[in-house]
Amino acid sequence: MKVLQKDEHMAAESVLLKHLPKSFQVYGYLHACNRNKQTNIQIVVDTWPDFKVIICRPDPENKQASDWRKKVTFYCLDEKMLRKMLLEEDAIDWSADFTFECFDNSHTGLLKEVSTQIQVSHTHLICAYQLYLPNSSHLVTPAFNSDINSRISSLDLSHAHLVNQTWKFGGDELGYKKIVRQISNFPSYCITDHQGQPVSWLLLHENLSLGMLYTLPEHRRKGYATVLVYTMAQRLLAEGYPVFTYVEEGNMVSFKMFKNLGFIDDPSVRRIWFKFAT
Repeated sequence: MKVLQKDEHMAAESVLLKHLPKSFQVYGYLHACNRNKQTNIQIVVDTWPDFKVIICRPDPENKQASDWRKKVTFYCLDEKMLRKMLLEEDAIDWSADFTFECFDNSHTGLLKEVSTQIQVSHTHLICAYQLYLPNSSHLVTPAFNSDINSRISSLDLSHAHLVNQTWKFGGDELGYKKIVRQISNFPSYCITDHQGQPVSWLLLHENLSLGMLYTLPEHRRKGYATVLVYTMAQRLLAEGYPVFTYVEEGNMVSFKMFKNLGFIDDPSVRRIWFKFAT
């Protein structure tokens, strides 16, 4: 196993680019890290430069990582090597609770087997669709009036509490700190009311996936979410960012909205979140 140094991150990103859309879950972190948008992560591989497994984990040498929710993700081309890294090498700190996020459903059996072998419990949190835009030619322009357009702006730090209160996985201090980091370091958009207060918003997660999309209940059914996703996608594509998101299974309203905007869903790809606890 090897911990990648900063000067090796760009080479790893270039490799993962060839494996999109399967590799989005790690590619996004590396893309952000290589543009100084993400500093709390550490990248490890089985071998270098021809790796079969690449794992993104909290950086144990970074003091800020303690404020980052304990999340691990990986991209794997060889399950035997992944099993070895999880069981025999120091790839994962199993002594503390953490979440394996957005891994491919095909690896569910292996992770269950590993958790049984090392005697830690696991909880299935989410199963989600992965949707993405490969390029600008796929993006469909929605119809929206000039009044909405004039009320689109970026979020600022004064809005972090509001976003945290409405985010499904937020509501606590860690959620607030995460949202502050996201607003400070990544693109965000909101639509304001006529008093200048946000009523609908969209942020990026640390791995650059679109997330925390939310509209206050009294302002729904006005097309705000569609406008925000379109506006964000335009910007990300223009600036060379990947454009992708995860939509929980069963959330057909959001799924159809992304599909109507031109996002692609590969039916063979489903993303899973597992929480592991000692």
